[in-house]
Amino acid sequence: MADTGETGMAASAPKRSAWHPLHWVARSRVLAPGVLVCGVIALASTFLSEHYGGPQLLYALLIGLAFHFIHGNPQAKPGIEFCGRTVLRVGVALLGVRITLNQVSQLGVEVAVVILLALVLTIFMGVWWAKLLGRTREEGILSGGSVAICGASAALAISAVLPQTKANERFTLLAVVAVTVLSTVAMVLYPLLIQVLGLAAGPAGVFLGGTIHDVAQVVAAGMMLGPDAGDTATVVKLFRVMLLMPVVMVISLLYRRQQPAEGKDLNMPLIPGFLLAFVVMMLLASSGLVPAVVVQGATDASRVCLVLAIAAAGIKTSIEELLQLGWKPLMLFVSETLFIGLFVLLAVMGLGLAGAR
Repeated sequence: MADTGETGMAASAPKRSAWHPLHWVARSRVLAPGVLVCGVIALASTFLSEHYGGPQLLYALLIGLAFHFIHGNPQAKPGIEFCGRTVLRVGVALLGVRITLNQVSQLGVEVAVVILLALVLTIFMGVWWAKLLGRTREEGILSGGSVAICGASAALAISAVLPQTKANERFTLLAVVAVTVLSTVAMVLYPLLIQVLGLAAGPAGVFLGGTIHDVAQVVAAGMMLGPDAGDTATVVKLFRVMLLMPVVMVISLLYRRQQPAEGKDLNMPLIPGFLLAFVVMMLLASSGLVPAVVVQGATDASRVCLVLAIAAAGIKTSIEELLQLGWKPLMLFVSETLFIGLFVLLAVMGLGLAGAR
């Protein structure tokens, strides 16, 4: 009887609105353990990166993989899932604050066309090579997009609108590792190649900004060749980052159109909210009304969100499952990296692109 009474009281209790303060308190208590675990991993990866060098996102991924056993804990799991999905989308949205229309306008039409062609062709080549290697189309899109746009950030953004399967989660982690390693290798080798070829600062900057995956490595490689090459490389790279939004939007629309045939949820929005937020952030940055300190704060917050998301992604995946992918996915990333590098280099040398001035 007591149980029945308690059940009746619970059933008759008013359901709190999602905006009720007590709802947020209860929600925070549920998410706190998992978010704190991801936060500790993010702090550890930041410490390692700042004191010993190396990519912060890669450290977060590797440490997260080592703590995979925590994902089975029912107390930690909700917070980990929250970081891997919601926090990820917030981080991608905040990326838009780094880009202004004025920066993009500094590029010549020829440079913009070359970068657009390189991006589109790399994604199509990724899908084609994935088919040749017996891999899924999703893997081709994810690998091609991460190589063509902005490395780990693009891999996370694209994975957010692809079917949320275990296989895609594993491949996303491999994508983060592959593009980070390849981007670091390119940061070292590409400046040497430029010196051998004797490229001027403008073309060199276009090549670096149009081919290296991650923003940090682009800046580092450009500065090795001087401030002119560094500035050009940074602007070209930001143009590639700006293209993240339309690419992810197109992918989202394509998969949304396929949902009726696959029997999936039809209630997903036409355009994901985090992409609209990305556009709003970019327009705010372009308006010149946002103080520099706010822009820097949003940029730092974006980086924090992405590190938390990578840590969560690492925790959710076991090393054994990652190794089951084999060598073929790695070949996707290597071949796509070589393709976009060769394409942009030939365009730079053939057209004599000078880049931004």
